[in-house]
Amino acid sequence: MNIAVIGTGYVGTTTSVALALSGHNVFAIDHDAVKVKKLKQGNLPFYEEGIEELLKNLTSNGNLSFTTQLEECIDKCSILFITVGTPSLMGGQADLSYVEEVARKIGSLMNEYKVIVMKSTVPVGTSAKIKKIILNELARRNLKISFDLISNPEFLREGKALYDTLHPDRIVIGCETKEAQKMMKQLYENASSNILFTTPIDAEMIKYASNAFLATKISFINEMARFCETIGANVTEVAKGMGMDSRIGPQFLQAGIGYGGSCFPKDISALLALASENNIPLNILQAVSLVNQTQTEWFLEKVKQALGPLSGKRIAILGLTFKPQTDDIREAPSLKIMDQLLQNNALITAYDPQGMEHVKKIYPSISYASNPLEALKEADAVLIVTEWQEILDIDWKTAIHIVSTPLVFDGRNALNASVMEQLGYRYVGVGTPES
Repeated sequence: MNIAVIGTGYVGTTTSVALALSGHNVFAIDHDAVKVKKLKQGNLPFYEEGIEELLKNLTSNGNLSFTTQLEECIDKCSILFITVGTPSLMGGQADLSYVEEVARKIGSLMNEYKVIVMKSTVPVGTSAKIKKIILNELARRNLKISFDLISNPEFLREGKALYDTLHPDRIVIGCETKEAQKMMKQLYENASSNILFTTPIDAEMIKYASNAFLATKISFINEMARFCETIGANVTEVAKGMGMDSRIGPQFLQAGIGYGGSCFPKDISALLALASENNIPLNILQAVSLVNQTQTEWFLEKVKQALGPLSGKRIAILGLTFKPQTDDIREAPSLKIMDQLLQNNALITAYDPQGMEHVKKIYPSISYASNPLEALKEADAVLIVTEWQEILDIDWKTAIHIVSTPLVFDGRNALNASVMEQLGYRYVGVGTPES
């Protein structure tokens, strides 16, 4: 099948690679000529392990091509994926201007039946609005062309996007006609995953409800971590015991310094904004968001209690991206932590394998190390913010002679507390009692 993917961001590029790997001819389109040129050369605009090599192979064998020519691709493709961004507006609502612009262009250019697949994360009810936009454009051209608008949300984990795209645990398809269902079955005929066919509005809601529930698990265990510290329980053991219950499961029960990235914060804000517009209070989600917003402040209070006034204290920040195996710093807890440390006049040295160039644009004045050990030099405290394996594998026996004070705050409970204490460190985790 000839498939157009409109938008070459994280979701669009990953989707394009996966569809091309399945044997389809994929045309990835973007209005940014510079980005298209780089993608043609096999250079990803983001870091995601494993994709860049596949990208080069697929572009060289012709299964995947990148272009700025939308009209040409619409003519030759039977399925059009919309994968443009939907960033947050000031009020938390999703910005649909890019999606609406693409819809208008499709309506102004299509000349025969098309299956239009919404892959961008959009608020519940967006499919109906986009359908109207396309119909209005066709009416303006005095054309009556049938088309199907399908909601096919993505469920990608950054850092594991390639695996998730090739081996999804489920495929959700919201469509309204038998013809559209037949086309989507053909598109995913090689997929071994369960496929759920539903309505577009239900598919949109499934995406938001899924992310909201996962964020709820994270904030729940983080709130339990605060409580555990107060009463002397160990949240790691509590989470382990909870996760053994098949009704709960262990996933997303790792206490830490809160969730970040391009999905959870944005989707929770959009869902809360939509609920407010409809006068429906989502009290649980409001609490989820509040816990996440204050988790880094709670974490830094522990640092202040140990160090006293932070002014002039040298703090090593290990890990800047919101999670390992990505260069994404959007809504990363590290940014909140650095902002609060700078407000307290602390001296920061930071290290991250992939995120430093992005963070330098926000905080150009702080120090950046070329390796983890360099970041620890004369540090009064070490804060582990992102659990990159390179950071966990530091030679901590050597590092104790580099730091000024052997004090480690593990914001991800990623290190072995007893091992660190045996080496001579004071180790402070999240929701775990100090020995």
